[in-house]
Amino acid sequence: FSWSSQETEGFLSSMIMYTSRTGNHILKRLLVVWQGLELKHKAKRHITALTGRPFSSTAATRRKHESSSDDDKVVSILQDRDLIAKIPLEDIRNFCFIAHIDHGKSSLSSRILELCGNLGPASQQKAWEVATGKIVETTGGSTSVDNRERIDALDTLSVEQERGITVKASTATLLYKHPSAIGPTGVLCLNMYDTPGHVDFGREVSRSLSFVEGAVLLLDASQGIQAQTWSVYEKVKAMDDPPELLMALTKVDMESARPANCALSICEWLGMDDPEAILLTSARSRIGVKELVDAIALQVPPPKPMPDEDQYPAMLRAQVIDSWYDDRGVNCLVRVLSGKLQENHRISIRNEGRGSVSYSVQELGIVTPSPVRTGELERGQMGYIRFGLRDPRQALPGTILMLAADVQKEEVFLPTLPAYLMKEESVLYASVHPEDANGFEELAHAVERLALNDTGLQVSRTSALGSGETVGGPFLGPGLKVGFQGLLHVEVFRQRLRDEFGMNAVVTPPKVHYRVTQTPHKKNNLKEAVTMIIEDLSEWPDAGTRFIVEEPVVRVRIMCPEAGPVLDLLSRNRATDMETQPLPDEGWLIEARLPWAEVVTDFDDKLKSVTAGYGSMTTQEDGYKQATLSKVDILLNGEKVEPLAFVCHKDDAAGQARVVCKKLQEVLPRQQFVTVIQATADGKIIAAERLKAFRKDVLTKSGKSVSGNDRKMKLLQKQKKGKKRMQETGRVQLSQAAFNSVISRST
Repeated sequence: FSWSSQETEGFLSSMIMYTSRTGNHILKRLLVVWQGLELKHKAKRHITALTGRPFSSTAATRRKHESSSDDDKVVSILQDRDLIAKIPLEDIRNFCFIAHIDHGKSSLSSRILELCGNLGPASQQKAWEVATGKIVETTGGSTSVDNRERIDALDTLSVEQERGITVKASTATLLYKHPSAIGPTGVLCLNMYDTPGHVDFGREVSRSLSFVEGAVLLLDASQGIQAQTWSVYEKVKAMDDPPELLMALTKVDMESARPANCALSICEWLGMDDPEAILLTSARSRIGVKELVDAIALQVPPPKPMPDEDQYPAMLRAQVIDSWYDDRGVNCLVRVLSGKLQENHRISIRNEGRGSVSYSVQELGIVTPSPVRTGELERGQMGYIRFGLRDPRQALPGTILMLAADVQKEEVFLPTLPAYLMKEESVLYASVHPEDANGFEELAHAVERLALNDTGLQVSRTSALGSGETVGGPFLGPGLKVGFQGLLHVEVFRQRLRDEFGMNAVVTPPKVHYRVTQTPHKKNNLKEAVTMIIEDLSEWPDAGTRFIVEEPVVRVRIMCPEAGPVLDLLSRNRATDMETQPLPDEGWLIEARLPWAEVVTDFDDKLKSVTAGYGSMTTQEDGYKQATLSKVDILLNGEKVEPLAFVCHKDDAAGQARVVCKKLQEVLPRQQFVTVIQATADGKIIAAERLKAFRKDVLTKSGKSVSGNDRKMKLLQKQKKGKKRMQETGRVQLSQAAFNSVISRST
């Protein structure tokens, strides 16, 4: 065609709309792929015009001379796994994907798995032919029902597949034939990590960065830099030995994609000099997948040998990356730092003085992402190991495994992870109760199993009961006190309990911890001030005593299209130290200090509401701040329900209490008696609602009305006394909806 780019874009847009109306899906997919290629070429032309030189990155130039030939045999780890034992350390590449949530990490990871043959011969051959230009992709790689194509192969948890998010970092080992390989096989071993994007799972990202030599920062070509993008970029730059950082734009074939603008804004905002170094990709249309893998092969350095490897060339040292629990016990994902790990080896754990107990290696192999048993792991390789361990707390991330004969040697070099990466500190606390009080033991076992492979969970052990139980009062019965990393973490926890163990647990509203200083007073008999951290609101000082409350605050970073509505939202949520800064490519960056309790209610929902879904934020702990707070207790028929209590600013107590009482009136089931819902603060009732009772017609029996006024009065009086007795002794059944009404209590 001799059309201009504007005419081509107009034709493609019109035809795509026409095929959508007529239902010609095959033609529509062809047009979408064509449109994606046009966008890619347009981005190159735009960057060329802005920079004054042709768009050909260093990696692309080298690929002209060094990339694999179209006729090269494709190497798949599923068919050629014997090659992995022959690959030297210099031909290993460890890398991870980092990005804001929903910027295409898992989809692109799946395309790389497909390209390298990890998903089966048919998918692998098709992907390779598309990447090398032998055939044109006709399906667009969509996940529609008609082609059933999966692009989330690394999201193995049901909660990940249902929500479309990554909750836990996943790994896979791949083989890739490339001219940069120096070994006799001519093949590289790629160890790939797919990391979570949500801020609640940020330490999963930090841990992954500690185990790799390269990181690919992905950005959605239609959204550009988001809050979590900036957060993960800072994580990389703050490391003592940061991995090599590559940049790539995803979803460049979307109609709303702005690859050229995004590339330039990335350079300006993140301090890059060359927009040509930013790769253009699309998992849906398979654009740029092979180019990205080639860039990883060329730019990511191999792992470094141990500093004392000359002294101990054959000594086994393997570092635990992750662990999970199944019916056969603890499975560990490890990387071999030196030596060789084989089945039937006797190994010990070199961690905090342990090492007196040895274990026999029962099974080990690589992850593709499915486990493939190989019987041995060489230096530099990653894989899984089973060795009869029953307590995963002995094999936290960063733990070193050694041969039992070497574990006591003190002079050996051992890499370490920072303590905060081995075990996260919780920022939210909630009580977890079974729906049936008789199911507590089953719940405790299920939560313990979940905590084994989720280091962000903390199951507290109280001194009162000694087994982790917390008293939920007469309404909930026994339960567990669990620490979380954020509200999404709570939701994922509930869903995993349901999906993996078939348990519908009741989770009380998450609460933050407060620092309370009690001053001497006649009611507390204290001689000097006492400061304590309160995680359970049942420990809140009584009204009338003297105390000072400090609440945890966080520094939030928000990226949004317009600043006004967000600044207003921050003001309503008691934000301080607000600063605004314009972004290079439209939008605003807003930083502020915000009480953590305001963030963990429904702040994220309100942010999405005022920004039409385009606002994103990250948080960072920022100490404590003194505040005037009140504890609001909820009473049902005069009886305090401790799990429904919450803390808020004194000026907002009445308004939030009215909202909670009203919502409880809507979600609580009606009883045979009147349910009185009250909220109290500082010893006063500040809100109340009544839930009407069911009315039973006692004046009709067997379809006939009772006659006689005296008889009617006796029956009505009897019913009245019965309802009064039931109101005194009856219990209201609390559901998860009742507790959700406390979480979302905006006035």
